[in-house]
Order: sequence, then structure tokens, then C-alpha cells
Amino acid sequence: MTNTKKTPTIYDVAELSGVSITTISRVLNSPDKVNPDTRQVVMNAIDKLGFIPKAEARARAMQHTGRIGVITPFFTAPSFVQRLRGVAGRLSRENYELVIYPVDSEEQLQGYLSSIPVMRNLDGLIIMSLAVESHDVKRLISNKMETVLIEFSHEQLNSIVIDDFQGGRLVAEHLIQKGYKSFGFLGDIEPPERNIIHPVRSRLEGFKSILKDAGLQLPAKNIKQAFYAHESSREAAQELLTMPGRPSAIFAASDNQALSIMKVARQLNMRIPDDVAVVGFDDIDMADYVDLTTVRQHLDESGKLSAEMVLGRLTDPSRTTQHIYLPLNLIERQTT
Repeated sequence: MTNTKKTPTIYDVAELSGVSITTISRVLNSPDKVNPDTRQVVMNAIDKLGFIPKAEARARAMQHTGRIGVITPFFTAPSFVQRLRGVAGRLSRENYELVIYPVDSEEQLQGYLSSIPVMRNLDGLIIMSLAVESHDVKRLISNKMETVLIEFSHEQLNSIVIDDFQGGRLVAEHLIQKGYKSFGFLGDIEPPERNIIHPVRSRLEGFKSILKDAGLQLPAKNIKQAFYAHESSREAAQELLTMPGRPSAIFAASDNQALSIMKVARQLNMRIPDDVAVVGFDDIDMADYVDLTTVRQHLDESGKLSAEMVLGRLTDPSRTTQHIYLPLNLIERQTT
């Protein structure tokens, strides 16, 4: 018997979702400009029907687009730039174009995760430091979008992660070994957006766990919430460095924020590490230039590996899903 099941059309999506064809087109092409509730209704209909826009164009795209996408927050921040450098370096060897999708809000992320898998104008996708929901993972897989996650793990997708808790422990162990007794912490503890992965709290908890084991304290007043932006970090550093009984060693949750601490210390005519020790996290290029003690998390390597994992799955989709843990190392320089 002949299979008469027809391919779903945009008209079927319109009928099921109860919205106009114009709205459906906007969801697919400019999802961040559509009301979130409306977008969700449309995407539910698309997922249920298995609708594929412009089937002929998609068939051509399935052969090879020559493009790999990266969805990333803070894409101008040094640590993200270095990860992107690792991705770009690996892709260029295979003549793939890197397409960056910057995320400034949860709405923007959801827009990308709604439209990219369905439109299929990429061969693969890398998602940096962002959480993905199970329904997003299902859409990526059902549309055969090979995806790798960095700093977030899902059992059905390839991922690259680090142990941020252990990173905080490494810092505490180092400072205790160096003889420091009073401590401060500066970092973006509370994420500004629900889907943006901020591992800062894990770094803080690891740091505190070793101090506690050693009978040392990190008073609440010595823990400063500071957004990644330089101005916020400078203000928090000013508070730490001018408070009564100021800490003799400060752990910054990122190298960028450690640089802010160092700048404020210089402005206060304080010597590093004689008056205050500073430790960062990431080991960005600038950390070596300013002799900053920091935790190295192999940024370029994680980018390179993510690209290799995507390319590997494109070559052989039957490859087993991988979850890679990259090691952390404390790099001692002149600030401790």
C-alpha cells in the first residue's frame, strides 16, 4: 500500500497553532522579536508536526553548508575570545566558516534554540556556558543538529566541562600554603540570566571548603558580589581594599576581575603581593603578561576540542556521545 502521509506545510502549522503564516515566518527568521508565549505555541506545533521549512533548500543544506555556529554570552570577554580562537583555529583547517550568535538575554537564547535546528543553515553547533532545557535538546537531536556543550552537560549531547568546585579548592590550598590568614572573594555570584552558566558559586564553595577544613574563615562581609563589567569589579575591589581589617589575600572568580583588583590596589599605593595577594581564574593571555597567579582552565583547548567533536560527529554520526572533563592547574606567578 502506498504511503500517502503528506509532508506538513506552513499552513498546517498555522492551523494547529492558531496564528498567521506571517507570525510563523517571524518565529523562524526573527524569533527574538516574537512574544515568548506565541513563539512557544508555534514551536510546539512545529515540533509536533515535524515541519521543515523550504524542504528543497533544506535538502541541499543537509549535504553540506560549510558553517558551524557558536552560541555564546559575553563573546567579547577575554575568556570567551580565547575559546572562540580555539574553535576558529580548528575549523579553518577544514575550511569551515564560524558563525557567532551572541546572547544578551534568555529570550535571545530561546530564539536561537527555536530557529537554528529547524532552519538547518548550519552543519553543527557549539553552545558555550549556557544551559539548555530537555525540550531544546530534543529539538536539536530530532533535526540532526550535531551539538557540543561547553561548561554545561546533558547526557544526550557531547559536552566539555571543568570542576569549578575543585578550582576553588586549588586556590585555597595555594594561599594557605603561602601562609595567608585572612581572605576575600570577589565575583559574579548571582547569574543575571537563568540560562547563563555562572560557575562562580561553585568556585566560592570549593574555596570555603578548604578554608573551613583548615580552621580558617571567609567572613560574609569579605564576599563581594560583582558583575563581570570592570566598573562593578572596581567598586567591589575598592570596598575590599579599604575596609577595616581588610583581607591579605583576595580570590577573584575571573582574571578580568583580578585585573580590576590589581588596578585599584595600585591606585591605593598598595604593593602586590606584600600588602595584598591576588589570585584569578581562567589564565587568559593577559594573566601571563601581568604575572597574575591564576587557575588555568585551558580555554583554547576547550574550543579546539569542541570543534573536533562536532566535526567527528559530522563525519561519523554513530560516534558515542562524549563527556570530557578538562583538568585545572594553579599557575603561580608574582601576585601571591
